Amino acid sequence: MSIWDRLFRAAATAGLAVVFLAAIGLEAAAIAETWGTRYWLAGGAGAVVVCVLALVRRRQRAWAAVAGLGIAGLAIAVARVFHLPTEPGPAMALALAVLVGSAVRALPPVPAGVLAVGGLAVVGGAHLAARPHASGASGVVLMNVVAWLGAVAVGLALRLQDDRAAATAEEVRRDERLELARELHDVVAHHITGMLIQAQAAHVVARKNPGQVAESLTGIEAAGAEALRAMRRVVGLLRDAEDAPPASAGTEQLDVLVERFNRQGPPVRLRMPEQRTAWPPEVTSTVYRIVREALTNVARHAPHARGVTIAVDQNPSSVTVDVVNDAPPGPARASHRGGYGLLGMRERVETLGGTLHAGPRPDAGWSVLATLPIHEGRPR
Repeated sequence: MSIWDRLFRAAATAGLAVVFLAAIGLEAAAIAETWGTRYWLAGGAGAVVVCVLALVRRRQRAWAAVAGLGIAGLAIAVARVFHLPTEPGPAMALALAVLVGSAVRALPPVPAGVLAVGGLAVVGGAHLAARPHASGASGVVLMNVVAWLGAVAVGLALRLQDDRAAATAEEVRRDERLELARELHDVVAHHITGMLIQAQAAHVVARKNPGQVAESLTGIEAAGAEALRAMRRVVGLLRDAEDAPPASAGTEQLDVLVERFNRQGPPVRLRMPEQRTAWPPEVTSTVYRIVREALTNVARHAPHARGVTIAVDQNPSSVTVDVVNDAPPGPARASHRGGYGLLGMRERVETLGGTLHAGPRPDAGWSVLATLPIHEGRPR
């Protein structure tokens, strides 16, 4: 979870706590004015406990909801026996709605359904325990019905939204794996071609200088080992044998990509390493795809950026790609967080053993930083 997600969750919890405190205060004032302060103490204590459970529900959603419903049932029984105001009151009803809605959204179907029925049982218990002639009893029961219906409806809506997002994310991962798997043909052809050339050279060397054949065989062995490593990185992703392999896009096409983007977006500055050794084909194509996805996101979500900087660097063990824009913060950046293109890029990068980080910069703009491992001393 990113720091922005943690901050948003903390702010949401703080806001909910303020709402709970306001509901408890209003309920206490209303009962003190009509019934007297002492009539609120039992229900108020229960409301405080259920509100606390609602605030910490993410740790144990099921047990928090079970405990909250149990306390609500106990409050109903106590109110009936000791002739107290009808329970659950507004504060407890609101907290129960949060617990039930959270359970319906996040728990497996069976526990979620059981807890939803439990919330309905609490509503029914409040109706049965309410004294017909008590002041405000029907209003409290109606409030509990509305709270339960709202909790179930919101929980189901969010559950469907989460399911759709998860399905879309899985589809993006699958598509990215298929796209990477299509490159298997290019990867294999690249390495096998090198092995064939070295084998043909070994025949020539064997006729002229048999003593150097061992050196040629060592090169073929190294090329074969590297081919196996490259194949292992992608062959496990193959899902559809009927997919045709597309042409691989390499870093030599980055200039074309940047030129095309400059015609419709903010100016882009590309920096490549001055001296670059040959990279594995899967790394080369991934660098291109990362830059393409980052520029696509700039066009979609940061059209007001003044400039974009692309820095591609290489060291003996890895290649890094850093794409930075200076767009001012705004509502568009929030939608950028949930892009599925970066999700697919992360799947590709992690499959190759690398890392990808995407997020807002401290001052302004957005950064996409990817690190892809390479192997030193590759035979070419």
